[in-house]
Amino acid sequence: MNKTEQSKGQSVFAETRLANDPPLRAVRAFEAIARLGSVTLAAQELAISPSAVSHQLRVLEGYLQMPLTERQGRRLVLSQQGRDYYRSIRAAFNVLRQATEHLVEQSQTRQVTISLIPLFGMGWFIPRLPAFMRANPQTEINVVYANHRNYLSDASDMSIRFGNGQWAGYQSEKLISGQMVPVCSRAFLRIHGHIDTPEQLLQMPLLHDEERSTWQQWFMLQGVKRPPRRSGPMFEDGLLTLAGVQAGLGCALMREPLIAPYLESGELVKVFDLPIDDGRDYYLCVRSDTEMTEDGKLLQNWLRRAAGSEQPTA
Repeated sequence: MNKTEQSKGQSVFAETRLANDPPLRAVRAFEAIARLGSVTLAAQELAISPSAVSHQLRVLEGYLQMPLTERQGRRLVLSQQGRDYYRSIRAAFNVLRQATEHLVEQSQTRQVTISLIPLFGMGWFIPRLPAFMRANPQTEINVVYANHRNYLSDASDMSIRFGNGQWAGYQSEKLISGQMVPVCSRAFLRIHGHIDTPEQLLQMPLLHDEERSTWQQWFMLQGVKRPPRRSGPMFEDGLLTLAGVQAGLGCALMREPLIAPYLESGELVKVFDLPIDDGRDYYLCVRSDTEMTEDGKLLQNWLRRAAGSEQPTA
């Protein structure tokens, strides 16, 4: 390639870069500093000198035109902008690491990676997993979190997704119901007394999972015309909501199949056996453009059988 052709190539590359495409080497250095809490530790992980890490940090701060760190005595800590930026990029780096690990490990072992929402894993999948492992000891299971707010980042062989069953590029089949029932802890009942009617719940502390409108829909379904208070803690996901219920903070509408172990142990109590269906369920999803491995098919079929054996018969 002569100098003219090389210059043209560089020009084309420069033109195709996004206007807000950050210096990735500098972003990588900042992510290591933020995660490890130290320029020295970041340098050790990246196998470069501390001064090189500091230089990359200055490059990124210059690009963003804002300080990402600040000095507190001899310590370097994240500024408010730095904390905000790290929270934003952390998920992207986790996706990169998971994708890399998945590709490497898949070529070395008979591994199947499944992604799922934390409460689904704790309340349904993991309690049943020993049965699969006893029947299929040769299959390695890798369980990772599903980012249910951005399923496009999923790099797993299969995933358990929560929603209406429609995701571009995936084949989905309903696995279990997402119906909700009102629950509280047994300790909560000891303090507040038995709850006999839905109207009595209006006087109780109510917890909210992701949104505050679901309780209102439940009360309307029970014929209670007076709307509930829209106050009370709201939690980002079911796992946090479960922790709130266990702590005795109040009553919550929770997906019954996922809290079955806690109901069976008596730790949690169904206040009323009056479910509400918001049209969202749990689906077993696989990629439309990828052939499932034999071990993946073993897990897929086992999940179907495990869910099917619990479905009520007509």
